[in-house]
Formats: sequence, structure tokens, C-alpha cells
Amino acid sequence: MNEEKFDRRTALKRTLKTGMAIGAATSLSPWAMPALAQGEELVTFTDMPENYRRGPAMPGATHFLDTREISSFYTDNEDFYVVQHYGQPVLDLDNYKLTVTGLVDNEKEYSLSDLLARSQVQIDAGFECGGNRPDGLFQGLIGNANWRGVKLKDILQECGIKPEGKEVVFFGGDLGTETIRETEVEQSFARSLPLEDAMRDENLLALEMNGEPLPQFHGKPLRLLIPGFYGVANVKWLTQIHIQDRRYMGRFMGRDYVTLKKESIGDQERWVENSVTRIHLKSSIIRVTRTGNQHKISGFVLNDGTDLRSVEVKIDNGPWQEAQIDPQSSKYSWKLFSLNWNNASAGEHTLISRVTDINGNVQLTREQMPEKISRWENYGQFPRTVMIEA
Repeated sequence: MNEEKFDRRTALKRTLKTGMAIGAATSLSPWAMPALAQGEELVTFTDMPENYRRGPAMPGATHFLDTREISSFYTDNEDFYVVQHYGQPVLDLDNYKLTVTGLVDNEKEYSLSDLLARSQVQIDAGFECGGNRPDGLFQGLIGNANWRGVKLKDILQECGIKPEGKEVVFFGGDLGTETIRETEVEQSFARSLPLEDAMRDENLLALEMNGEPLPQFHGKPLRLLIPGFYGVANVKWLTQIHIQDRRYMGRFMGRDYVTLKKESIGDQERWVENSVTRIHLKSSIIRVTRTGNQHKISGFVLNDGTDLRSVEVKIDNGPWQEAQIDPQSSKYSWKLFSLNWNNASAGEHTLISRVTDINGNVQLTREQMPEKISRWENYGQFPRTVMIEA
């Protein structure tokens, strides 16, 4: 380990413990939903079971956060949500190769040492699973981290994309068997992007997460990071990048992670299927605390990176009140917010948040959400109920 990496790792570990962002001194702030202070207590959500619990991350299993316990701007690596489709492969690091194939001028392969020796960049990015939802999981398939790695664009430009290259496919090292038309076939987890999206400057081939080498749960040694997209786009255990002249139609692009919803097509209302890609504008209240007679409402925002205009909270049938957004927030990070709730009366209350972006788009209510037949893309306003004790 070189000294520079050690320093970054140490700094980020300290950040995780204190809830402070990495960067210039002017950006350091202990604002973001810190661990409960002395005398501060959680207020009971009445929409959650009293015995609501979640276990530790386990190999090959789904792991989610108890969002009431979010206590820092960065999610600890061991608690960042995990969804795996074909188990958790252990790649041979000594012989690891990332290959770039297809419609390129020069097919190339990169060893792990090749990638580590290249110029590295970092970005804060948060995302959620395309299947994150309020019921049962209470928005727990979510996380925010500092990522460091190689720009995807640099690798693609180095290999040279042929004029007919239109789609970039990313294959993971996790393999599974699918039954397709009564035939069993081996499949790699894979996702794709149109060339224009793949060439965005912010896309990374991530080697580090929160100052540490990429953990096994999160794709060791290399994963794709596409800021502003749902988690499924961020292929883990990345082993191959392939450029082709047509849309890729593997399971996780053409058959799964596909939202079936009603849309107006011209003058007709039709059922339309869309791959889960960019994160829809979303906010959710996830914590209410009490210190003496003072209460605070906290939550998060996720979106595709479009600048925000405001986040607002409504208590019962009262007016929308503007919440404070964590100043540590950046373009692709999650945006944590809070609102001081003064003079809260005893009894059960309904709380709801909504976010508006710079273009005037407002988070949809449940009634405004398109009719859909799938568990994907749950971004409607999420009412919460809490009990305030006398």
C-alpha cells in the first residue's frame, strides 16, 4: 500500500466516524444526521412493525439499511446495501484481466496493476436499488460513498470506438444458469449503455470505496460506477467491456429490471416497457428525533444529478415547509435534509416530503404515479406516520 492511499483511507475512515465530508475545510460540516446526541431519542414510526429488524450482510444475500440509523454522509462499506443475482464470485486477483472487445480499433486487456497505475479520480455518488420501496424495506436499499478509480471514457478512447459502435456492454464475473425456452444456458450478469451515456466524464471503473480497496460485497476488485443511475447499472466484478452495433438484450436489460407502465403514445394510451436506468426524482422521510420538547424530521433525496430547487415537508394538513439540505451534498451524492419541528402536539401525525428540481419537476404523489405492473422505480411521495408522546 502506498502512503497516499493510506492517507486517504485514514481520512475517510475518520469522516465516516464523524459524519464530515472529505474536501476543503469550508466543506467540512458535522451536519448530516449524526448519531443520536445525549438526550436525543428516536420517535416511533407507527407505519413500521415494533419488532422491525435487519441482520448483517451475508455472502450471496440481500442486505439493506435500517434507514432510521443513517448517521453519516458516507455509508460504511459494511452497511452499504447489497443485491446479488448470481451469488458472490471470488476473482483471482493475481491473474485478473479486464478485456475490451468488439467494435474498437484496438482490443485491449488490463491487469489490476495496470489499472492501479493509471491516473485516478474520485467522486461522491449515492444510489438505490431499482426495486427499493417503502413497504417492508422502508427505503433500505440505499447508500452513499466516495468512489475512486479510472475514468471509463479514458479506457474507451484509448481503445478507439469504431464508427459503427453504438452500445457498450459490461459483463460481470458473476455467473448463473438461466432456463430460456426450456434450455439451460450459462449467463453473466451484464448491463449496457448507449455510447453517449458511456462516454460521460463522471463514469468510473471503481477500484476503491470510501478510501479502501473495493470490498468483496461490492465487486472486488473492479466495478462500474454510473452516477445518477440505479444500482443495477453499476456492474460488479467487472471483467469485460464489449462494444457492439445494436442494443444489448440480456436478462437484466430486456427481461428483468424492466418497468411495464402505461404511457400516452401519440393519441393512444399504451403499456410500455422501459429498462431501469436513470434515478427518478425522489425524497423520503426516514427519521424523527426528539430532544426535550424539540423534534427534528430527517430524510434523503436521490435523483439523476439534476440540480435541486427545494425539499419540503408537510405535517398533517399543514403548509409545505422548506427543509435544510446538507451542504456536503454534491451533484450525484444523496442529499440529506432536515426540518426542525416546533410545538409538536401529542398524538399520531402524518409526515410527507417532496423534492423539486431546478427545472420545476416535482416528485409525484402516489396518485400521479403511472399505472405500472412491476416492482421497479418506486419514487412516489411516501407518507410516514409517527406518534408524539405527551
